[in-house]
Amino acid sequence: MNTPETAHAEPTAADRRRWARYLVEERAEAHVYQQLAQRREGEEREILLELAAAEGRHEAHWLALLGGEPARLPRPGLRTRTLGWMAGRFGSIFVLALAQSAEARSPYDAEVYATPAMRADEKVHFEVVRGLAARGRRQLSGSFRAAVFGANDGLVSNLALVLGIGATGASSGLVLFSGFAGLLAGALSMGAGEFVSVRSQRELLEATEENGHGDATASDLDLDENELALVYRARGMDADESLQRARRVVGAAKAGLAQRATGPLRVPTDGGDEHEIIGNAWPAAISSFLLFASGAIVPVLPWIFGMQGLPAVLVALALVGIALLGTGATVGVLSGGPPLRRGLRQLAIGFGAAAVTYALGLLFNVSVG
Repeated sequence: MNTPETAHAEPTAADRRRWARYLVEERAEAHVYQQLAQRREGEEREILLELAAAEGRHEAHWLALLGGEPARLPRPGLRTRTLGWMAGRFGSIFVLALAQSAEARSPYDAEVYATPAMRADEKVHFEVVRGLAARGRRQLSGSFRAAVFGANDGLVSNLALVLGIGATGASSGLVLFSGFAGLLAGALSMGAGEFVSVRSQRELLEATEENGHGDATASDLDLDENELALVYRARGMDADESLQRARRVVGAAKAGLAQRATGPLRVPTDGGDEHEIIGNAWPAAISSFLLFASGAIVPVLPWIFGMQGLPAVLVALALVGIALLGTGATVGVLSGGPPLRRGLRQLAIGFGAAAVTYALGLLFNVSVG
């Protein structure tokens, strides 16, 4: 069991309250990792259980200092309670992303009663959780990028459109029609553009991938003088490694083991499946269409419910502001960054674009019949 390496002054009541807070936080974090482990298999499950065990060792450290289980313990912090609630119900990438953010802010760096091993553990935990979260981020990166881009584009572009039209003095009916026209046109454009973009990327990758065209003729190659080594050099191997691999493949082919070879024209990579990272064309296009439409409908809602003039503009701004804060905070959580800062950045960008078009509408101030 860990104990502080140096003697300290007699602990105060404040020290004991702090230890009790550390105790409940470590206990709650261990529970989070245990909940996540129940929803995973294989290596990820083992890693999460090891993290839970490490948090249990930290818990034992504070229990030893407190002299056993205190009669009363404080509640875990809001962030830790939220993590525990989400882990038991979702077990998603959001939980790992939030856990990564929590591990990045260890209080033990300035805590004299924490051992050096505990401080090191917390830093290692951050890297471990970041690695686990990165797996989920790679799976989300294609469709999620399209979804977030689509939602924000719908929010900002249609807010700018209805505010610009509204500022000219146009009737509420024309503002409403313009909003729906902008929604449909933008959603179709986003969906079509995303489909073409992702499909083009996948086709470009397919054109550059290695293939097995030489597999059937491997046994006919000269064992010492052949171009197979050049294939591996073109794929990034050095000359000696390329030649050694080529000889192994040709030797296996001549021995009738071609089917067991690892593929003479394939070089393993560490970057994962690039197709998976890019995403699929149809899911990306559909998510772009739907998310643009769901974002674009928000600034039109006041006019749908019969509002007009300045009250409609203010309500539209409030609704879009909440949505922009939400999407920005979501991106912040998934990226391990500060959610509030990302949300405020989205808000500033969106309102800045809308302000320009609204100012242009006021400048022209024409009545549209």
